[in-house]
Amino acid sequence: METPILATIDQPADLKKRSLPELTQLADELRHVLLNKVSQTGGHVGPNLGVVELTIAFHTIFDSPVDKVVWDVSHQAYTHKILTGRKQAWLDPAHYDDVSGYTAPEESPHDYFNIGHTSTSIALATGVVVARDIEGKTGNVMAVIGDGSLSGGLALEGLNIAATLKSNLIILVNDNGMAIAEDHGGIYQNLRELRESNGTSSHNLFKDFGLDYRYVENGNDLETMLTAFKAVKDIDHPIVLHVHTEKGHGYQPAIDNKEAFHWHVPFDLASGATLHPNTGETYTDVIHATLEDELAAETPITAITAAVPGTYDLKQFGRKHPHRYFDVGIAEQESITFAAGQAQQGLRPIVFHSGTFLQRAYDQLSHDLGINKLPVTIMVAGGRINAGDPTHQGIFDVAMLSNIPNLTYLAPTTKEELRAMMHWALHQNNGPVAIRVPSNDVQSAPLQDFDALKMHTVHMGRQVALMGVGSIFPLAATVQQQLAAHGIDATLIDPRDISDPDTATLAQLKNGHQLVVTIEEASLSGGFGEKVSRYYGDSEMRVLNFGAAKRFNDRETTTELKHEFQLTPEQIVTAITAQLAQK
Repeated sequence: METPILATIDQPADLKKRSLPELTQLADELRHVLLNKVSQTGGHVGPNLGVVELTIAFHTIFDSPVDKVVWDVSHQAYTHKILTGRKQAWLDPAHYDDVSGYTAPEESPHDYFNIGHTSTSIALATGVVVARDIEGKTGNVMAVIGDGSLSGGLALEGLNIAATLKSNLIILVNDNGMAIAEDHGGIYQNLRELRESNGTSSHNLFKDFGLDYRYVENGNDLETMLTAFKAVKDIDHPIVLHVHTEKGHGYQPAIDNKEAFHWHVPFDLASGATLHPNTGETYTDVIHATLEDELAAETPITAITAAVPGTYDLKQFGRKHPHRYFDVGIAEQESITFAAGQAQQGLRPIVFHSGTFLQRAYDQLSHDLGINKLPVTIMVAGGRINAGDPTHQGIFDVAMLSNIPNLTYLAPTTKEELRAMMHWALHQNNGPVAIRVPSNDVQSAPLQDFDALKMHTVHMGRQVALMGVGSIFPLAATVQQQLAAHGIDATLIDPRDISDPDTATLAQLKNGHQLVVTIEEASLSGGFGEKVSRYYGDSEMRVLNFGAAKRFNDRETTTELKHEFQLTPEQIVTAITAQLAQK
């Protein structure tokens, strides 16, 4: 498909010269380029297809960057980026990696925050409004928030403050009836009632906050959105513009499979089929088998997620056991405290999370679970060094969770350990247990001498002891093999408990070992290796720690990051032999 209109759009001002038919054609062109790229690279499909018209309308009616738009999550800002001078990142494969998948101030004056997590835009916008007014500046401020994000507590806190402001603030609620998966919670009954009544229902969450309110039924009609934005531009008080859109609009596979196409790996554009599906056993399969075993044994488990059921295929569990499955929506805090209440009353809840979202519940993890020593099990996915955006990093979970008192953080290395750790967590009574689900391909080994709180010595050697945490354990095994070529018979250890290292094993290593090496796929700062180093701090034992730097990585490839962090077998072997050569 040719893109003659898009070819002439380099900045938002160029839109103002175009007629409605031309802008409508531009919407078709934009969907074409969006789909063409994400089908090759992967990315957020449905969210971006749903906001093409409202984004064109915003940049046609408003005057960015004097008028400011703050995107919640900002994974739906692809069209915004294309229209604000970054279209080559969608048009030319050589430039596909030039820009972030989220708003980024370092890229453009039209972006104001690095935003990759949810429920923040209203609160951010209220701060921008106050700064504008105190400094005597002009311009509209708009917060765009998806309906799914309204379940996050910060969104409601933002609405609460927005209602107290006395000047221009436009809160656009992009209501497509979906979070990552479908919406859950009482708020969405009210949104549905508002949609069905064309915004006239007397039950109105936003008016109850004290906010002005207008409803727009067809947010995927460009003329409708142009008219709606003209009506609220330069308004002198806060207003909610409730806009009904369709997630995945314009691409049938994304409409038919809204959850799957929220974010999708590369896919065939004609059919929507995944190009490289995983056909082997996964750790999700192991988790589900364990859940069924526990239910068969009458363990009173429940499964809780905060809007990421697809990460663990939890709807499969929900279909079998609907009264034991709970999706609380995008509300990580609620998921943890909800589980705490269940555990206090004798249930054995398991909360399923992505590690990059879990920090939103830090207070609940610490206070509601840690202080109360409640036996909640938390499955943590995505713990790894990854090539993602700075807002989606998988390296900080160890430092966060392993340092909460009374919470045990376990790192299985095989499917057998994963099953055993889940069983142990569900039957102990000492406090919460988090399990770092391995991020590599499924590993298998006979389970020997299982004790969740004690290190497993896979091989006892001498001189050097290697400790590989969780999914990076195979790297430690490879290092051991390569050290053998240097005449070094290294001890190989699976740490298992990464919150409180097994000091009995650490003490034993003082006999016959000169060097302990820890390898982890997490931030070194606050991580497992630091704990080992601290234990040996007043002894003659030397320690080398390998892991990630404490920083927000930004789209470096995983291979590049692992090389930089010296997480290749050759680099680790070189560092070990150099250390042993020192007197």
